[in-house]
Amino acid sequence: MTARVRDGLRHEVLDANLTIPQAGLATLTWGNVSGVDRQAGVFVIKPSGVPYQDLALDHLVTVRLSDGKAVDGDLRPSTDTETHRCLYLAFPSIGGITHTHSTHAVAFAQTRRDIPVLGTTHADTFDGPIPCTPDLTPDQCKEDYEYNTGRIIADLLKGDDQRATEVPAALVANHGPFTWGPTARTSLEHAIICEAVADMAINTLALSPTAHHPHTCWPATTPANTAPTPTTATRDRGRPLPQSPVSLRARLSGRPGGCGVVRPSRGSGPRSPARGAAQNRPR
Repeated sequence: MTARVRDGLRHEVLDANLTIPQAGLATLTWGNVSGVDRQAGVFVIKPSGVPYQDLALDHLVTVRLSDGKAVDGDLRPSTDTETHRCLYLAFPSIGGITHTHSTHAVAFAQTRRDIPVLGTTHADTFDGPIPCTPDLTPDQCKEDYEYNTGRIIADLLKGDDQRATEVPAALVANHGPFTWGPTARTSLEHAIICEAVADMAINTLALSPTAHHPHTCWPATTPANTAPTPTTATRDRGRPLPQSPVSLRARLSGRPGGCGVVRPSRGSGPRSPARGAAQNRPR
């Protein structure tokens, strides 16, 4: 091995990749997870075209961050390798990346829509809508498509590393979701949650096409009794997303400093078992 990665990284990346089909996020060989060792200047990623049931530690490929050259492994790295490399270079906080073609998240990507915030399930992990990129240009698709896919995600987040930690996911238009986190395993967990909240959003909007996040949880720039339509709830591309010093998680959950109806504090009165469970769930 020409570049020694930190102990455990290869095992972590293998375990995360093997969990993709177990979590129902993959068809055939679609999807991949990588993990980076910044001190060694390399990342480890799943090879291209190997069925998950056959995937083993020796199949993983080590790739140099600086130039994308494979420095260890006999197989060709994932076709999405350059996207992973671009994101690692753009966002120093990222330690692992997962890419899938999970059904419901891809549905949003193929309609070029953000996954909207419709409740606390989404807001517990993603502090805002999961954004969808614009289409890549013909020139971007023709040459260096995979690296340009990473660049369009970085451009979408304006290269803001803090924003990348607050909303650790993005949809690439007509392609699918990329999620990330401080470790490979965390990036996979974010992929699982991304797919789950996409599924919930589709069902919610099917039951109520005008469903939206509570307007009281956003700054008063939105008229008090105006409910955004599904289109404006997902994204007004000509206007920046509303910002507030209070996190979306706090605002939606009614915690101190939030908005809307504040949940009773412990000991303030009788609570239903469901309400108590919701208040005590781990964050």
